[in-house]
Amino acid sequence: MRHKIENEFLAVTVDTLGAELVSVVDKATGAEMLWSGDKEVWARHAPVLFPYCGRLKNGEYTLDGQTYQGGAHGFVRDMQHELLQAQDGVMRLELRSGEQTRNKFPRAFAFQTAFSLMGHTLRHSVQVTNLDEQQLRFGFGYHPAFAIPFDNAHTTEDYELRFDTPQTPVEIKTGTTSGLVTGETKVVMENSAVIPLHDRMFDEDSICLSELTAKELSIVEKDSGRRVTVKIEGYPYTLLWSAPGNPTLHFLCIEPWHSLPDAETADGDWNHKPCAAELAPGQSWKTDLDMTFQREMKTNNK
Repeated sequence: MRHKIENEFLAVTVDTLGAELVSVVDKATGAEMLWSGDKEVWARHAPVLFPYCGRLKNGEYTLDGQTYQGGAHGFVRDMQHELLQAQDGVMRLELRSGEQTRNKFPRAFAFQTAFSLMGHTLRHSVQVTNLDEQQLRFGFGYHPAFAIPFDNAHTTEDYELRFDTPQTPVEIKTGTTSGLVTGETKVVMENSAVIPLHDRMFDEDSICLSELTAKELSIVEKDSGRRVTVKIEGYPYTLLWSAPGNPTLHFLCIEPWHSLPDAETADGDWNHKPCAAELAPGQSWKTDLDMTFQREMKTNNK
């Protein structure tokens, strides 16, 4: 079921399936700024990734002597979350472990999501609490997809990714078909704040950036200054992605992650897997993502 919150500037819709953000509308223009979820291209909008990001080696892991199967990005995105609140510009949802999760992940947990509106900014907060008697290890990432171009008068090349400060990002390479971390790296650019966009840049799937010092990364319409800005400060990895195999980009994902997919050399042991957090019983971990939507036209965008 879908629920809505809004303020003076933005109207936001969230689906209880996956606690997934599915729509962000600019109220002044009526423009939909999130990807539509067209099933012919990519059926999702902005899933949350838990208890791991990316793929598992051989599609499985072992914990407490048992082997568990898992597809990409974990299972929270595919489960119904309970709506707790949707009013005054705030929405809160919760997923608690139970029978529906134990065959995928043996630990007990509470996964709480909050969406809150602050002017032109939408904050997406997540809190994970360990309800188990044993340590809870997990990975986590965001996966929002922003619609481009912003209108029919522009094409992909009219946009660029722009950091708030010059960067020398290092790409962590993953296998084109396996999605697993290969151990290879590549310097993407040196001391530059801009990554140009073009339609074929994701033909080999996602681009995983590390060693970033920037606080923000924006999709900027070069002639107008209109943009979507994502706060990436505090995340060790920021992924860029769009559905490969299309002649034009329909959307662009900016994905701050706290963990990585399995490596090609992974042994399958959950306790050996790099993670976002390790929680003792009763402990909680929190993270948030700020997305700011600026659609007013500017005469000076530099």
